[in-house]
Amino acid sequence: MDIQSSSSSPLEIDYPSACLRRDGLPLQLRPKSFDVLAYLSRHRGRLVSKSELIDHVWGHVAVTENSLVQCIKDIRHVLNGNSQFEIKTVPKRGYVFEGVLAEAAHDAPAASIGQFPALPDRPSIAVLPFENLSDEPDQEHFADGVTEDLITGLSRIKWLFVIARNSTFIYKERPADVSAVGRELGVRYLLRGSIRRAARRLRVSAQLIEAQNGLHHWAEQYDRELGDIFAIQDEIAHSVVGAIEPFVLAAESTRALSRSAQDLGAWELVARARTHVWRVNSDDNRAAIEALQRTVDIYPDYEPARSLLGFCLVFAAHNGWIDPAEGLRRGREHTLRAIELDNLTIWGQIALGYLRMMEKRTVEAIAAFETAVRLNPSSAAAHCYLSRGLAFSGRDREAIEHAETAIRLSPMDPEMALVFGCMAVAHYTAGRYDRTLHYTGEVLRLRPGFQGAQRLRCAALAQLGRIDEARQYLEHVRIGQPQLTLQWIREGVPYQTPETMERFLEGMRKAGVPES
Repeated sequence: MDIQSSSSSPLEIDYPSACLRRDGLPLQLRPKSFDVLAYLSRHRGRLVSKSELIDHVWGHVAVTENSLVQCIKDIRHVLNGNSQFEIKTVPKRGYVFEGVLAEAAHDAPAASIGQFPALPDRPSIAVLPFENLSDEPDQEHFADGVTEDLITGLSRIKWLFVIARNSTFIYKERPADVSAVGRELGVRYLLRGSIRRAARRLRVSAQLIEAQNGLHHWAEQYDRELGDIFAIQDEIAHSVVGAIEPFVLAAESTRALSRSAQDLGAWELVARARTHVWRVNSDDNRAAIEALQRTVDIYPDYEPARSLLGFCLVFAAHNGWIDPAEGLRRGREHTLRAIELDNLTIWGQIALGYLRMMEKRTVEAIAAFETAVRLNPSSAAAHCYLSRGLAFSGRDREAIEHAETAIRLSPMDPEMALVFGCMAVAHYTAGRYDRTLHYTGEVLRLRPGFQGAQRLRCAALAQLGRIDEARQYLEHVRIGQPQLTLQWIREGVPYQTPETMERFLEGMRKAGVPES
């Protein structure tokens, strides 16, 4: 029977739809908080240990107990005032749920129920089963395999909420109304596609769609010769995941910019700040730091805001946009706090790697960047920053390999200027100054205010013997960075070995940069 709250309002749990309702209306409960409540409800009356809850709800994803504590707070907030339910804390052991939540009755499949789950408090996506458009029934297994691999790959993006395949299986036939599917699944984005085979050729098509308005944010076609099916499946999944991540971020940023800052939650504030991070200039960097600092003030334990703020401060110190010592001090504070909150996020490991690189702690820097790649091998950003760390260490061939991987994964990435910057540094440390000139040109074509690339272009011109051009260009560089000296370079530019540092100083000295 229905359990009544103190205000006589029925409260029921809908396990298939992952929703808690009062008077038939869904209550605001984050997905992980609902999972914790569902597990406690199903094991009511017994002590459930913290480790058991974490293992069940988060699986193989490493999280701190703080994540579980926050979920318990969310549940208690929703149950507030209802004396028939209680979550008792057993110190240092776990929790006991007391009370019996009524289970919602279902007369139809979950997808046709009138009440739809609320959107999560972060970007959410469902991968619809890829369609087999070939006559060969064997291709059905390949289509299912691509779908599974895409879900697995997207699940590595920790800021993205991914719907499990069993929730989307009912959409095996291509749905016409994507808005209805989005509402039924409670997601903002849908990834769908098809598989077609002709003789020895295989074509996979994929589209990223915003469910609410049907807007196509990204679409791509992959043509492959038939061979090792698992290798093709793996390659396509990596390519799709790598390509759509920046498009989801860009869509989230645009959505956040269209709303008042007072109406935004923690994720939306971070997404809004990222529009400034991508532009790679001093004014936008300053705007990003100010916006992220406000976010951290409101949400001090929100790891994505801490990671991105730490990164922006350290990056600003590298480029000479803020005092290096102050940038590193503040960047260190936020980066290390982010790692304390969650040490298994790509943004956190990238921020940590950049901090250690600026501190000339080369081994730790490379290790952090490598961890980011292991966390998500499909992340173009992770490969980009590992390339940067390797380039500044003089490991030019490895740096170029990872930069090329980033380009393959996300050829239209808004951070492509940074990838070209990695190529430029790698070629400079190897003495290929003509290639450095090419890639700094590409960087500055995309991001004219990127002063790190401006400095490198000066050095490359000088090393090529084009001294007059180098000195003329230096005058332009010093307008934005009047404090530029050889001593500042030694302290603020993160070449990791005496040899790579001396090669850069040699170029800047020829270009006319003073000692102090």
